[in-house]
Parts: sequence; structure tokens; C-alpha cells
Amino acid sequence: MKNSFLFISLLLFLSLFLISCSNSSNPVNNPATISNNNSSVTPLLKGGFNEFGYNYGARIFNGPADGVDKILDGKVWGDPTYANDNLVMKWTADWDRGIAEDWSKPPYLSAWEDNEWNGKVPNGSGQVWHYKIIWVGSALENSPYWRTGGYSVWDQFEVIMDQGQDPSMGPGHIWFAHATPNGF
Repeated sequence: MKNSFLFISLLLFLSLFLISCSNSSNPVNNPATISNNNSSVTPLLKGGFNEFGYNYGARIFNGPADGVDKILDGKVWGDPTYANDNLVMKWTADWDRGIAEDWSKPPYLSAWEDNEWNGKVPNGSGQVWHYKIIWVGSALENSPYWRTGGYSVWDQFEVIMDQGQDPSMGPGHIWFAHATPNGF
């Protein structure tokens, strides 16, 4: 089951990566971004939430997981299993910067992403999961930013928290990663 949860997390990252590249990271494509010399600033809350559940100015997604792939069809990447689950994703400006630079100009010390799934909704999956992911660099476990208790993903990142509940795995709470420290 851990692999299916990691797969969901990977899909969320890919969605965030693709959508951020085409919308929030590129000042030309995002009128909410104000350019000034060589820097850009995205005003918070500019524009509010779109029909899919994204608020790029606030760097948050909040809504049914159906909208995360930007296709409102009762499915998430073609699979209806998690479409009705509520999903909250949050990420930082440094995460957007890393995406815009293809993670090629480190360090990204404040780059993190947070995913919270709640499948205890009508017609939901019944699963509840919370992931926290940080940039640690290509040295991974040998990085000075690595935290004990996490696991590596995507060649430069550490999952510092992966925990939740899955009714198919029995009652109780499951932890796959609980790094120390666990906060961003």
C-alpha cells in the first residue's frame, strides 16, 4: 500500500510541476506576477481560486482532488478512486523558483510542499494522508539538510512526513516517514 500512496504523492508533484511551470512561475504567462528588474513577486491572494481549486497567488490548492489535474471529469488522471477526496496542497515561492529553474540553481532551502488528502467525504476513498516534502539536494541522505526519519524521492527531495489512515489496512494510524524535526 505504501507504493500507492507514494504514487499519489508523485502524481501531485507532477501536477504541481506542470501547472506551476505554465502558470505561476512564468511572469509572461501569469498576469498576477509583477516583474521588477531580475526578480518577480506574486501578490498573495491575487485572483482567488480558479474553477479547479488552485489559487496560484496564495500557492494553495483546496478542493476535490478531481480538479488537481485541471480536468473536471470525476477522475484524477483517469482514475475515479480519489476524485471525490478533498485535497489541500500548499507550496512555497522557493518551490516555484526551483520548478522555474528545473532545480538547477540550488540551494532551495525554503522549498517545501505539503499535501493533505481527506477521503472521509461522501463517495470518497476513505483514506486520510498527510505528506510533507522538502528540497535537500542531490546528495540526499548525505546532504546537510537531510533529516533523520524521512525517505528520498525525485532525486533531490526528502519526504519528512508520510502518515495517515487507510481502512483497507485495518484500524489505526500508519507512519511511513516521521523525520526530526518534522516542521518546515
